[in-house]
Amino acid sequence: MKVRDLIDHWDRSAGDPLTADEYRIRLPLADAARLRALGAMYPRRTVEDLLTDLLTAALNEVEAVLPYEQGTRVISEDEQGDPIYEDAGPAAEFHRLAARFHEQMSQKARTCT
Repeated sequence: MKVRDLIDHWDRSAGDPLTADEYRIRLPLADAARLRALGAMYPRRTVEDLLTDLLTAALNEVEAVLPYEQGTRVISEDEQGDPIYEDAGPAAEFHRLAARFHEQMSQKARTCT
């Protein structure tokens, strides 16, 4: 989801599974005021819903701009038969770590139920 898609999303209800972990944050005054403004504009959404959606959109955009660095291992070939190399840069590391933490958190959620 991109930031520009949030307004449409806020008009619908979300049902994605949530982690058992909670995160406390303190916002700069200007950001807190803007968050309250969004809350006033979308009263069916809680502040926590808005923060979750904004964070998801920001993480998606960060992930999209992480640089690709060509690795040395060929993992496939394209339509013309040219080699496709593994990603050895920050994007690959982010995906590897995110998958590991997702699995850990999923296991924790299963044992807590």
